[in-house]
Amino acid sequence: MAKNSYEKPDFWSQKAFSEGYPARSVYKLKEIDEKFGFIKKNYTVLDLGSAPGSWTTFLLRKMEGSGKVVSCDLNPLSKSVKGDNLFFIQGDLNDAEIRTQIKNHGPYDLVVCDAAPKTTGNRTVDTARSEQLVEMAIWYAQAMLKTNGNFAVKIFQNGDQQKLLKSMREIFSSAKGFKPEACRSESFETYLIGIDKK
Repeated sequence: MAKNSYEKPDFWSQKAFSEGYPARSVYKLKEIDEKFGFIKKNYTVLDLGSAPGSWTTFLLRKMEGSGKVVSCDLNPLSKSVKGDNLFFIQGDLNDAEIRTQIKNHGPYDLVVCDAAPKTTGNRTVDTARSEQLVEMAIWYAQAMLKTNGNFAVKIFQNGDQQKLLKSMREIFSSAKGFKPEACRSESFETYLIGIDKK
């Protein structure tokens, strides 16, 4: 018997499989897009920490062959994730050479990041690692987004969320937290949203 909902496919996991997405996380991006109107045709979009590729797949479908999706992760994308306007870069997002490759495809209209650290079960350690990923993603948003560009990043909820939002408000006209319905009920993940880069 499953100990918690992570051990059995829930509604969102089954829906993702039936609609051809590698993972249930796609519906979090769908909700973010529905609420904030982030994804438009002909956009150049950067998807950080993208494997197995659900967010990349959603971006490609939403833009219907227009624009460009630059997707980066340490791990490869699922074989089903394909597109003529997809550029996948495999490597460490903190590596200078990878940063240069990503920059050469920009600047970007939208930067999204659904990356999560390898969890240890120790919430203090896991939230600290999540915060490091968020800070990295904010760096990319600040360095590579066009003026008026938008940003979304996953974070494990902890006491530093307000500090990160404060730093984002120096970059964006508006920054706020948002928890999509597709997040598991027992999950302590949420998202930070940056709107209209200054």
